Amino acid sequence: MLEKNGAMMTRMTSARAFIESHTRVTSPPTCPEIRLHLAPDMTAVWEHMEAAFENHRPAPFWSVAWVGGQALARYLLDTPDWVAGKRVLDFGAGGGLCAIAAAKAGAARVAASDCDPMALAAVALNAALNRVVLDLVADDVLGRDRAGDQVVLAGDVWYERHLAARVTPWLRRLAARGARVLVGDMRRAYFPKAGVEELARYAIPTSTATEQRAVTAAGVWRVLP
Repeated sequence: MLEKNGAMMTRMTSARAFIESHTRVTSPPTCPEIRLHLAPDMTAVWEHMEAAFENHRPAPFWSVAWVGGQALARYLLDTPDWVAGKRVLDFGAGGGLCAIAAAKAGAARVAASDCDPMALAAVALNAALNRVVLDLVADDVLGRDRAGDQVVLAGDVWYERHLAARVTPWLRRLAARGARVLVGDMRRAYFPKAGVEELARYAIPTSTATEQRAVTAAGVWRVLP
């Protein structure tokens, strides 16, 4: 067990060092209160990852503040009653933007979940930057009901048909058992066409390297049971 934990710590330290070397600390356009390690060029970071690490790594989605996450984070900061005093799960946390926003908005406890170890390393660095405490969850929580989660957040998770087909019914089940489920998205192709209530909409400056336009509309919805 000690050997396993030691190897895990070594990998985490290596990942954090890589992130610090290949990103810069800046604030997303809609959330100047939050600072993150972000990549000027996600593709370049991915190429450096392939060269630096022997095993294949997923695309560094954690290095971009995606528009759905920005919208959701902004909404939480502006309307903290959704999460204040609650136990929160940020599903597919990426770099942790929404989790950090929830913590700043007064959540009692925030778990940031992502299957990518590099993402969790980025979350740890970003949490420290913003002086908040987050629980890092490396397990795949999709499909599971963690009974203690009172609020579930999900930003930008409807970009792929297979993932959307699993995420949407899962979030509705959580809403049906009483969780507050808030999502942020630009209404990508697989975003649900029904069963959601729009709460807010934002115009977010974006890079044409990651989106198709300089300003992108993104919204926040509550998932209905």
